[in-house]
Amino acid sequence: MLEKTLTTTCAIAGGGPAGMMLGLLLARAGVDVTVLEKHGDFLRDFRGDTIHPSTLEVMHELGLLDGLLARPHQKMSEVGVHIGDEHLTAADFSHLPTRCKFVAFMPQWDFLDFLAEAGRRYPGFHLHMNAEATGLLEDAGRVAGIRAATPDGTLDIRADLVVGADGRGSVVREKAGLDVLDIGAPFDVLWMRLTRRADDALETLGRVDMGHIFITIDRGDYWQCAFVIGKGELEDWKTKGIEAFRETIAALQPHMADRTGELRSWDDVKLLTVKVDRLREWARDGLLCIGDAAHAMSPVGGVGINLAIQDAVAAANILAGPLRQKRLTLADLRAVQRRRDFPTRVTQGVQVFIQNRVLGPALRRKGRMKAPLPLKLLGRFPLLRRIPGYAVGLGVRPEHVEVEER
Repeated sequence: MLEKTLTTTCAIAGGGPAGMMLGLLLARAGVDVTVLEKHGDFLRDFRGDTIHPSTLEVMHELGLLDGLLARPHQKMSEVGVHIGDEHLTAADFSHLPTRCKFVAFMPQWDFLDFLAEAGRRYPGFHLHMNAEATGLLEDAGRVAGIRAATPDGTLDIRADLVVGADGRGSVVREKAGLDVLDIGAPFDVLWMRLTRRADDALETLGRVDMGHIFITIDRGDYWQCAFVIGKGELEDWKTKGIEAFRETIAALQPHMADRTGELRSWDDVKLLTVKVDRLREWARDGLLCIGDAAHAMSPVGGVGINLAIQDAVAAANILAGPLRQKRLTLADLRAVQRRRDFPTRVTQGVQVFIQNRVLGPALRRKGRMKAPLPLKLLGRFPLLRRIPGYAVGLGVRPEHVEVEER
């Protein structure tokens, strides 16, 4: 096996939304950047596939929105939910002060492929597939690069900055010894797909009843479905058997009863172990973590991807100049955390409140459910729906592209 050494200005571990967006923005700003993606492609099913108005606004600012929306996608301008026998509209995006007043549903591999294509237009953008970060290179206590395993051998990349964007199981943050605050979550999610038919309702809905939460996301010719379970309950469900699981889904969504047989075995069901945590410090000298590597988000609201992209935009705005001018300091890296720590804490606080005070009790309730008063108010007064629409669609402190193209 060969050992190879490269030199770049910024090495990014992780080709997810945060890593790809940061790589694109830095290359666009004239910074030499190398992105490492451990897989050979982006084709992983049941990744978060929502692109929120805040992210679509960023794509507009980059002049890439029309090209992105030319790819197959579905649009959702409001969020509905069934609780017991009641159907309520919980959020409305149609009044947001953005060019796109909807959430776009697009397979994440299409979104990442699009960002990669945009990045390759710049000579300073380098994407290495099948390159998994395994360790850090250090000089006198300062992070000076990253080590990756590739099919051809070991790849050492010397860099002025290493960015950990390698998700909630981040190797970079582990090797850097950064302290993680584990906040916890009372549930996990089982992902699956069921055929979507032409006469199915077009809305993307959550259904809450009889101690179960089932979410269906319109993906064109199929429904991407999420079944929420209590933390660590997958083995209990497996003991009951796949037939009992199919019957539970059929009871929640009677119009899908004739297609639950598409779940032939537990191999057709994928577990997402929900984690909510954040780093106390996002940076060391020569290293920064962003996205899930800095703060794993609950799936509540589906905002994790978009928060990660906001991190990338803020990081590019703050760091592009110092990187290009070879004057990067630890203070610059800490400025990224100062900018993004407040939105992270507020968002996680709201998510934890919802998961502990709403979703947790809903999973424990065995009988028919009724909508809580706040949701009833949202259903009755359309103006109130704009509040969760803003919170989910734009979030706290949305970022805008400030660094100029070079």
